[in-house]
Amino acid sequence: MAVVSSSVRLSDRARTLKPSATFAVTARVKTLVAEGKDVIGFGAGEPDFDTPEPIKEAAIAALRDGMTGYQPVPGRPEARAAIARKLQRENGIECGPDDIVISVGAKHSLYLALQAMVNPGQEVIVATPGWVSYMAMVGLCGGTTIEVPGATENDFKLTPAQLEAAITPQTRAFIINSPSNPCGTMYTPDELAELGDVLATHPQVAIISDEIYEKLIYADVAHFSLGSLPALRERVITINGLSKAYAMTGWRLGYACAPGDDGVVAKAMARLQGQMTSHATSFAFPAIVDAIERRGDEVERMRRTFGERATLIHARLSAVPGVVCPRPTGAFYVFPDVSAFYGGRTPAGRVIDTSVAFAEALLEEAHVAVVPGEAFGACGGTHVRLSFACGTEQIEEGCRRITQWLATIERPQA
Repeated sequence: MAVVSSSVRLSDRARTLKPSATFAVTARVKTLVAEGKDVIGFGAGEPDFDTPEPIKEAAIAALRDGMTGYQPVPGRPEARAAIARKLQRENGIECGPDDIVISVGAKHSLYLALQAMVNPGQEVIVATPGWVSYMAMVGLCGGTTIEVPGATENDFKLTPAQLEAAITPQTRAFIINSPSNPCGTMYTPDELAELGDVLATHPQVAIISDEIYEKLIYADVAHFSLGSLPALRERVITINGLSKAYAMTGWRLGYACAPGDDGVVAKAMARLQGQMTSHATSFAFPAIVDAIERRGDEVERMRRTFGERATLIHARLSAVPGVVCPRPTGAFYVFPDVSAFYGGRTPAGRVIDTSVAFAEALLEEAHVAVVPGEAFGACGGTHVRLSFACGTEQIEEGCRRITQWLATIERPQA
């Protein structure tokens, strides 16, 4: 019998979707390390701390007690109640357990929120530079991303005038992330309130506030939630999770708070999740309660350490001739401008003309991994992102290598 060869045809969305730039860098680092290379990795946005032991024990106890069956799609009631209490107490958001949907990481929460609200052809405004997955998720909904870039001299923050100018009749949602990945900067409460004033005059626009780094702040600035503004309460979907503050990246536990309109958004997200993952891992729910209600001291200890690293890496990079590095005030990233080296040539003969070329040459020649800035939006093309979620020795050695390597680049004449 003749064998007829055929090939499976991929969907357009699968064929055109780009892989996550941050995970690609992390995978490349692991490959080089496996080959015996001494690589300093500034790519992964992952705390180098272990999950606090009591949080682990809460999950282990639940597992041993037989909490291994199916759970309610939006999460166990006691976990959703703990999250609601936290949001009321710490964020000033009026909400209840029914407004909470727990998902498989904050990334999944974001995806569900967009899928619940955005139709093909609608626009989603994204404050850029912005996290690599925002634009991809909007595209998977069939929506159009409208990038609104924040100026470097303004710590990459949007102004009310910029936001107002970007809103059109097709605008369905606005995504904002403070503290910011990749910028490492944050909005003040007054700045967010001013953006809120603009959004209050456009009732068709939903606001997705990504607050995953809310507990990692190093400046004398309080975190502020847009969802606490009475005029916006029913239109703000607050996204958060346990990955960053509690060193629980691999646990994949995120949540969304979507109050208002009789819970229509939260219910829609739960319906979508019911056809996708069903729910987060059963025996992880008690760990959520333990983390949120009892592990503030451990979070503060990690925050202080990250704050010391923020000061160190900013000082080291700012001292490099040609590098412009805004001071990190939140999250665990710096986003320096390296465009002074564009047009230059490395000792290995590589021409530096983009952030991708910069990052590739730095990795191959100095064995230091950073993420190209253009992955975070068009305006990030003159920058690279470094994560300081690593030890002090790595920061010192990595910055030493960067400094030495940059000194060898033949820069174009001014």
